[in-house]
Amino acid sequence: MHRTRPIVHAHHALAAAALAALHLGAAAQAGAPAAPAAAASAPVAGQLQVVTVTAERRLENIQDVPNSISTLGGEALDVLNTSGQDVRELSGRVPSLNIESSFGRAFPRFYIRGYGNTDFRLNASQPVSLVYDDVVQENPILKGFPLFDLARIEVLRGPQGTLFGRNTPAGVVKFDSVRPTHKFEGYGSLSVGTYRTVNAEGAVNVPLSPDTALRVSLLNQTRDNWVHNTYAPGPTQNLEGYRDSAMRTQLLWDATRDLSVLGNVHARDYKGSARLFRANIIQPGTNNLVPGFDPAAVSYDGANTSKVQNYGANLRVRLGLQGMALYSVTGYETVKTYSRGDIDGGYGAVFAPPSGPGFIPFSSETADGMRDHGQFTQEFRLESTTAGPLGWQAGLFYFHEDYKIESFNYDSLSAGNPQNGYERVRQKNDAYAVFGAVDYALTDAFKVRAGLRYSKDKKTFGVEAYNSTGFGTPPDLAALAAGGPISAAPSDNKVNWDLSGTYTVAKDVNVYARAATGFRASSVQGAGFFNGQSVARPENNTSVEAGVKAELLDRRVRVAFDVFHYEVKDLQLTAVGGAANSNILLNARKAVGQGVELDLQAYVTDNLLATLGWGYNDTKIQDPGLAVSVCAACTVTNPLNAAGKALIDGNPLPQAPKNTASFTLKYTVPTSIGDFYAYTDWVYRSEVNFFLYKSIEFTGKPLTEGGLRLGYTWDNGKYDVAVFGRNITNQVRIVGGIDFNNLTGFINDPRTYGVQFKASF
Repeated sequence: MHRTRPIVHAHHALAAAALAALHLGAAAQAGAPAAPAAAASAPVAGQLQVVTVTAERRLENIQDVPNSISTLGGEALDVLNTSGQDVRELSGRVPSLNIESSFGRAFPRFYIRGYGNTDFRLNASQPVSLVYDDVVQENPILKGFPLFDLARIEVLRGPQGTLFGRNTPAGVVKFDSVRPTHKFEGYGSLSVGTYRTVNAEGAVNVPLSPDTALRVSLLNQTRDNWVHNTYAPGPTQNLEGYRDSAMRTQLLWDATRDLSVLGNVHARDYKGSARLFRANIIQPGTNNLVPGFDPAAVSYDGANTSKVQNYGANLRVRLGLQGMALYSVTGYETVKTYSRGDIDGGYGAVFAPPSGPGFIPFSSETADGMRDHGQFTQEFRLESTTAGPLGWQAGLFYFHEDYKIESFNYDSLSAGNPQNGYERVRQKNDAYAVFGAVDYALTDAFKVRAGLRYSKDKKTFGVEAYNSTGFGTPPDLAALAAGGPISAAPSDNKVNWDLSGTYTVAKDVNVYARAATGFRASSVQGAGFFNGQSVARPENNTSVEAGVKAELLDRRVRVAFDVFHYEVKDLQLTAVGGAANSNILLNARKAVGQGVELDLQAYVTDNLLATLGWGYNDTKIQDPGLAVSVCAACTVTNPLNAAGKALIDGNPLPQAPKNTASFTLKYTVPTSIGDFYAYTDWVYRSEVNFFLYKSIEFTGKPLTEGGLRLGYTWDNGKYDVAVFGRNITNQVRIVGGIDFNNLTGFINDPRTYGVQFKASF
């Protein structure tokens, strides 16, 4: 009881804060003069636009949805894209969202409320689902598809196990492209910046007939290499440049009010550098960079390259029926990738001098690739369209994925860096689901919603080929010599549910409460160069939250505030690295998380708009006997068991900052011929553990990055020219590491600045 008392007190404090916010909102609304009818139908100066979302699979005002949701779109996305950044630019831009990667631009890992997965294998599953134009993007490489010509991004926090279902116990990040319209329009944007960074994007919308429209969207991002390899014999001398190209073509046919067909074909072609691992950049006994650290230099004897090719198509159909509508979403995705890097972060080895920088106990140069991949999804959903207190929807979902992953090892100490290890595995995944949801207005002020979903998930995994002259054969792979392959075939069934209610306290002030569950199916990691095969059981999350959403002062202020608590049983964890250089799946008995989130937008004056987002996430692993291997050269602060492994009970989840915050401010100076403006945006995350155990060196320091934009728009906003800067304080932080060899880490992106011109028609 004594241990839980602080948590109870925290919940009391959070509840009091929620009630105070509610009281303030009701008082402010009651004291505000009634808005004229014209103001309710069209925004005026200093008034926030109405935000609509599809978090419940139908278009609704965000204020009416009983779920913790944040959105990004319009100018916020334009500002972030100008410097040529990738999907990681969204990290921290809304409360409780963190995104990181040890693969650079190719493989983002998402975390919501501190809950995610650090696994770097190409068959890793994540508890945060990414849905792009209504199609789930399951493979982690698919999640890196660039952001361009988007109508909005929605971040749904907490389990979404009913309407989205697949691997969504932490939440959903949802991208929606701008749809074709029956109007000739479009835009073009070009920015040029530091390191010859060029971001060129545009779209054109063409009505082909009264009932047919075409929209073509293009993106091309390039940057020159800005990091030099000081080890002259190294096979790759210049790094960190890239070319990232993407396109999307959509064709809309809506011949009648009751029939709409939207086809989508998209592709990505990326070539650049893999993540740069840098040996011995952390001062022992601290988490500081070593004195004299140079972000623009590395010393490698290994090769470095990263390639991604992604093609996909989907077809979305809406058919109006008597009192209902039938939706069909069919999607296909395929992706090829290859990423190779110098994992030891240096050259040579202590037993094969010369070597450096610092102590290099052994060399490690590896690559991962995927050349055979296919994902097919099909969903049918039936939705009520009649007016009245009752609404409902029901559907069927099918998912199939089949792919092969190749892993390579190379000998950096021999001339030409020959390959000395190879493994190929194959994974198939089939999932089925049936789901339904109802909402009912008990009174004009009180509405309830409930959902149910049954899911079945089956994987088959096998090692098809293995050879290694550098590391030998782990015991699990000895079966290959006897006729193999070795395999695993987990199968899971699960029923998920959610229940929520919304109560209108006053005009434009709603309170809500929600309870929901979600699950992530079993995961498999095959035996590799250093470890045997491991299988993790399915994990199950149960979450409760309550919040208030209000629009105040004639929609000059919009605020959303919530408190939450979740409990994940059989949490899947990945013990990455350690002195044994392993990658092993584990299940923790339980993990818990709790916290608060605030989302605020306000016109301080008619010309000054401010936004603030804050998320507080307190996470803990609860499993007294769970132990993991530790680093080879760092200072571990957890107790060790008799085998020298760290006991991680009570540790926060990895890559789970307690605090995330974002802030933007835009000031506009109108003139008779156009508007001058200044825009600044800032994002902060507190310190994080890189791994499951705690250590001094592998604790990431707090990270704060800011942007500034000064510009001028004219002709009713059709034209925009601006100068900009990203990471304007040039803060350099270690954002991840490798712990099996030495104090190896990787860093955030450097400061950039440039100019942009955008024209719309």
